[in-house]
Amino acid sequence: MTSASIKFLDRQTPPHIATLIIMCALSALSMNIFLPSLPNMTAYFDTEYRVLQLSVALYLLVNAVMQVFIGPISDKLGRRPVVLAGFALFMVATLGCIFAPNATVFLVFRMCQAVVSVGLVLSRAIIRDIHSQDSAASMIGYVTMGMAVAPMVSPAIGGALDAVMGWQGSFWLLFVLGALVFWLCWVDQGETAQMTGQSFRDQVRDYPELLTSPRFWGYALACALCSGSFFSYLGGAPFVGSEIFGLSPTSLGVHFGAPAIGYFLGNFFTGRYAQRFGINKMILWGCMTCAFGMALALGIFLAGGGTAFRFFACMTFIGLGNGLAIPNATAGMLSVRPHLAGTASGLGGALMIGGGAALSALAGMLLTPQTGAYPLLWMMLISSLLGLLAVLLVIRRERRLAPMT
Repeated sequence: MTSASIKFLDRQTPPHIATLIIMCALSALSMNIFLPSLPNMTAYFDTEYRVLQLSVALYLLVNAVMQVFIGPISDKLGRRPVVLAGFALFMVATLGCIFAPNATVFLVFRMCQAVVSVGLVLSRAIIRDIHSQDSAASMIGYVTMGMAVAPMVSPAIGGALDAVMGWQGSFWLLFVLGALVFWLCWVDQGETAQMTGQSFRDQVRDYPELLTSPRFWGYALACALCSGSFFSYLGGAPFVGSEIFGLSPTSLGVHFGAPAIGYFLGNFFTGRYAQRFGINKMILWGCMTCAFGMALALGIFLAGGGTAFRFFACMTFIGLGNGLAIPNATAGMLSVRPHLAGTASGLGGALMIGGGAALSALAGMLLTPQTGAYPLLWMMLISSLLGLLAVLLVIRRERRLAPMT
């Protein structure tokens, strides 16, 4: 399908790329906009910092579980109804966070907010519905390039809202944006799924097509492990910034967006060059960039030169590497079995987000004022190196199979 056949605000055609970008942006925004407010939320709910820090890990965990079901359900019912239901439930969950009387209730509704993952999962599936593999990688790159603007500015916005409205300000903004995205999807998103008529049980039986595919696992693991460095950052950087370097919520918000600058550039390069160089080279370069950035950061700290500015500056390499690797690895996952694009997006996303949830929680557990930033830096380096290993194995296997094709 050509871009010329897609009309903005027309439910009879597939959603415009602007709509897909905004869907992804809200999914990204809800992940980290409130992080600068964690110290003030800890005081508000009269609990420990580690308890509120679970709002990241639990959110990612539920997000991962939901992605397993979102894909197959959308393959069965269609992309449009699942997207609309997801954003409606997100609005309800956001109100629950705002009016939560204690930390436990807040965490419950925070987990429910993970339903916003429909925007991330199905925007990718929609792209694969209407584009070929390399073209899909390019389009996913452009979509996630736009998505990168959200995490780039959201911590700064969250810190500013905290200063003016308290911690609830970030969640009120999420509620308003959720309503706007719901309306946009209602008026613009035409159906793109190829309806198979299969039941959910029949689709679960199709899982072996993906789970027994080395290509699917190679791309999925490369994506999950490379992004693992970023999710470790989400779980540990607020503590490093506020407790180790003593940054204020506003200052932390400004510094926290550093990876998004690199992510924006990485996705731009993906959109520009994915079709020219191919997805495997782009993934390889992305994983190498992440590993280089973390080796550089660790070296600086071991040499005694660790500062807040240098710590967050090195995080731009994580963003750049993820921007190169994730869209291309995602396109690879979705192209293994195109008729199961929604299912592949969900399973691959669940692996990525589930691993991210574990790493985020682990970062929160290991970091103390005595350890400094070292546990986080080591976790991010190891995750990046494992991602590099995964893509090298994929490339090696494809070279072995090439003479047979």
